[in-house]
Amino acid sequence: MSTLAFGLSQASRVAAWMIGAGVVGLALTSFTASVEPSAVLDWMWKTLGGAFLALLCGLVAVALLSWATILRGTARTELWLEAGLHAAGGVSTVALTFTLLGISLGIGSLAGQALTPETVQSVIGELTARFSLAFFTTVIGLPVAAALRALLLVTHAARAAPVPTEIKQIEVLS
Repeated sequence: MSTLAFGLSQASRVAAWMIGAGVVGLALTSFTASVEPSAVLDWMWKTLGGAFLALLCGLVAVALLSWATILRGTARTELWLEAGLHAAGGVSTVALTFTLLGISLGIGSLAGQALTPETVQSVIGELTARFSLAFFTTVIGLPVAAALRALLLVTHAARAAPVPTEIKQIEVLS
């Protein structure tokens, strides 16, 4: 029963961190871009898509759950470190996969359309929409993955480092 309580405690903590970070990020983006939060959410949904956002949030949740467990200093921190690092690597993989998908969809949309002076505007509009998916997933995913890896590795190293019991004096040579 204590394992279940521990798991629920960690899951609720991760959910709170993710919701808090989402609200702060939404507020900062809304403030700096001078747009309504609903417009930011609408842009994210249209540009990035539900699949990317769901995968990103799921992998970030796994990495944060691993980090929270490492912070608690429970047994099996090596296992949680590995799980968190794999989740962070998954964020990179998802970002790059969606980048290639966006580029492929953009190029594929060119193949089926005749390029005439009348259709150039619509073809370029569709192409740039696909490319925005491609490049924004990379711009978002790679820094998030790097931050998660750093968070996990630094926390694990700090928890694993022995705490000095005494301060040694350093002799200064004149």
